[in-house]
Amino acid sequence: ELLAQALEKYPTFAKLWMMLIQIKQAMGLPDEARDAYLQGTSRCPNSVPLWIVAVHFERDSNQLTKARSLLEKARLKNPKDQHLWLETIRMEAALPDNRKLAATRLAQALQECPNSGILWSEAILMEPRQQRKAKSVDAIKHCENDTFVICTIARLFHADRKLEKARTWFNRACTLNPDFGDAWAHWYRLEQQHGTDETRAEVMKRCNDANPRHGEVWQRVSKAAGRTFADVGEK
Repeated sequence: ELLAQALEKYPTFAKLWMMLIQIKQAMGLPDEARDAYLQGTSRCPNSVPLWIVAVHFERDSNQLTKARSLLEKARLKNPKDQHLWLETIRMEAALPDNRKLAATRLAQALQECPNSGILWSEAILMEPRQQRKAKSVDAIKHCENDTFVICTIARLFHADRKLEKARTWFNRACTLNPDFGDAWAHWYRLEQQHGTDETRAEVMKRCNDANPRHGEVWQRVSKAAGRTFADVGEK
């Protein structure tokens, strides 16, 4: 009721529509949730997070055709948006035997957003293991100082047990953008597996001093009740 009153007063405040969709979904009222996102995206067509909440609702309801349609509409309303393309690619990649279509969508995304670090990072991770190094070189050429790309390359070095190279690249990512929590978390995970008490303490101290607030994994996991820095690193 309070949310309805707020929406009457602030109908173009996208966050309120997002809350309403999630509340209706949690209450098991899919028709009302769908009505909420239809109204919300009509009122706030340029709110990418709102479109993504709507897409997730349809995806979680196993309405993939509707989810795809929403993404197409969202991309028309918000051209060259890297986050909408990322959602498109990941949704297709998550489906069985659908990697070819996901790769096609990735190529389209990089045409529209050729300097998007988050898309190049996804491109690296979608490659077969033996081809990731070559894709990393392409990514660096297009976005040399992007934190997403640098963090992803550090993760590849970690996976290959090239630990000093991994530390160098994680340090580079965290220095370039201390607010990017994912890089700190992945670095801390490396130190948990291969480091010492001293290296773990150093990374934790630097992260606490930086107080990061952004990052895909960081925001999702750190907001969960009872999570600690080490929990985020485990993700």
